[in-house]
This record gives sequence, structure tokens and C-alpha cells, in this order.
Amino acid sequence: MPLQPHLLTTEEVAMRLGVKPTTVYAYVSRGMLPSIRNAGGKGSLFAKSDIDAFVARRTRPTTPAISTGITLIKDGALYYRGQDATLLARTASFESVATLLWTGEREHVDLVPSKELKTLAAATIVPLPRSGRITDRLRVIVAAAAAADPLRFDTSPAAVLTTARTMLATMVAALPYSQGVTTAEVLRREQGTIPLAELLWPRLTLRDPTPARQETLNAAMILLADHDIAASTLAARVAASTRAHPYAVVSAGLAALDGPYHGAASGLAYALLKDAMDADPVTTIAARLRDEGLIPGFGHPLYPDGDPRATTLMAMLDDGPVRDTAVQVAEAMLDRSGTHPNIDFALAALTLQNDMPADAGEAIFAVARTAGWLAHALEEYADRPSRFRPVGQYSGRNPGA
Repeated sequence: MPLQPHLLTTEEVAMRLGVKPTTVYAYVSRGMLPSIRNAGGKGSLFAKSDIDAFVARRTRPTTPAISTGITLIKDGALYYRGQDATLLARTASFESVATLLWTGEREHVDLVPSKELKTLAAATIVPLPRSGRITDRLRVIVAAAAAADPLRFDTSPAAVLTTARTMLATMVAALPYSQGVTTAEVLRREQGTIPLAELLWPRLTLRDPTPARQETLNAAMILLADHDIAASTLAARVAASTRAHPYAVVSAGLAALDGPYHGAASGLAYALLKDAMDADPVTTIAARLRDEGLIPGFGHPLYPDGDPRATTLMAMLDDGPVRDTAVQVAEAMLDRSGTHPNIDFALAALTLQNDMPADAGEAIFAVARTAGWLAHALEEYADRPSRFRPVGQYSGRNPGA
């Protein structure tokens, strides 16, 4: 007999909260969540109203001492400097949005790599194993570029803007092309200045870079450019508060991004979608629930009614098997547990559809979010230095014990 609409199973609650079923049991044992014993004698049921209230209580607190004018998340929408990010994704260039984040003015300014820094950085990543991820290469590129820039410690606004534009372009330009890109294509792309999305495309895939596909990649980068004080952004701001140079700020952001619960989350969703292509959505979801207890790429605490970034990006994907499967997975999840896809799921669909490697989503995320980290660095450089010094709550052995 089907459950009453207002009752959820442990597995559905776990998906709603983005945790494992064992964590849900822990919440119950601690008195944090009320449960109802299943009439069948197996498992527990939960009132949807109780789960909604629990989510509301867990609303993200503001980060002490950080006042920012960059990004606002309000009423299920995302705004950059007061402008709707989903509208920008459909109408603006990534370069103009980066300028908006950095200066408050939306203006397209070309991102041009430094030939000297690019040559050095490209040579530095050659010895890395082929098994290394794209973001591994990005971290090395940023470190090499920093070592070669003697003026990197200039944190005046004008200098940071110059460094930001050069760094972003150099990060992408120093990446190797996908195997199979012809010499003629490389030479063509080395001439003049091209948009960052177009510069990044052949480093991720051999698929034909049609205007529509490059517009979709450009949109994805805009949607990922900033997201308020996410973990990597907090790390970047802490680095900037010590007056670390912009390259070090980006390195701090890249370090915090390197985890399955942040920048690497799209890789997990990529594997889910790939399995769903080979089997079917319901079977794949069931297997994931049995083995892992949760479904990657679904739910976001800041968007209980659906991630607008995912909605925007999914609508821009090419028609075809990948998009059809992604829609089927999303519909199955919505019907079963009421959870919506997030940006990681949409990014996974974009990369899988265009024959990009599983870690391409993480790389797109890293390049795009660099713009946001540098915007926050500009704010932090204008504030009191070294202002982040919290005190831990000691729980160890007392002196003399």
C-alpha cells in the first residue's frame, strides 16, 4: 500500500537532507528528528512537516565579520551585484560577468594570457601523469605562474584586476589540448583573442564546438562564477585577509574545492548518469540507494524548490539521449522524494553529452569560480588585514591531568 503523501521513508529523508540513512538514524537517536514506527514493523516514517521544519532550522548562518556586496541568494534566485545570474547566463559573456563581479560594472574585457607565463606553466605540467585530473594541472599552473610573476604581491585594485584577467586566461591556455586536436586547429586557436569558453572547449573534448554548445559552456561558467560564501570562497577570503597575493588566493580556493562535497560533486553525478544510460534511471537510482544511501547531484539546502542554475543549464542542453536520460532521472527523483537536480547534475549532463572526461565538470567549476574568488579577494583587500582569528572550543585533556 503506498505511503500517505505527508509521510517519508528513511531513504527519502536521507535524500532530502543530503545525508546517509545512518545519519538520519543518528538525528532520531539524539532527539533532533521525531519518527513514526512503520505499521509493518520495519523501519521508520517521518512527517514531511517535521522534515521541512528541520531543514528550516538548519538554514545557513551568516559568516561572522563578512559583509559582501557580490552575490545574493534570495527566494530561490541567484543574483550577481543585483542582476539575475540566470538571465546573465543566457545573455552575457563570461568576461562581462567577471568584470561585473570585480568592479560592479558589466563590461566585456578580453581575457588575454601572458605568453611567458603560459609557456612556463605549460612546460611545468608536462611531467604530470596522464592519470592526473585537470584540476591537478590547474593547481600547478597557478603555482608556476605565481612564481614567475615578480609583481604578484601588489594588491591594489588596478593591479589585482590586471592579474585576475591574465591569470584566468593563462590557466586555460596552459592546459593541453584534447588528444586528437589537429595542429592546424591549434595554430588557428593560438591566433588573436577568443572568448574563454571557446579557449576551454578543445581542452575538454573533440566534439565540434558549435556556437550553441559554446554558448552553453559560457552559460555554465557564468552560473558557477560565484555562490556567496561557499567553502572554497571562505578559504580564498581567509587567504586574502593575510594579504596573500591573488595567485595564492586562487590556490586556497582550489584546495578547498577539491572534495566530493564541493567542486568534485559533478563527477559523482556524471557516473550516475553514465550508469543510467547503460541501464535505466529507476534501476540506477535503486542501486545507488542500496550501495551508497544517497543520489549525487540532487537537493540543495539553499534551493528547496529547485536550483535555478540547474534549470537554466538543463534547458540549454542539446536534445539527445543524454538529455533524455537526465530528464528521466530528474523526474524519477522528483516523483519519489520531491528532490530537484542541482547544478552538479546539470554540469554532469553537459560534460557527458559532449564526450568530456568525468572530471571536466570540476575543471569548468574551478575556472569559473576563480572569477568569484578574485572578486571576494578584492573585497577582502579593502578590509582590515588578518581579521579572521577565531578561537576553538578546547575539548582535549586538561593541563596537569
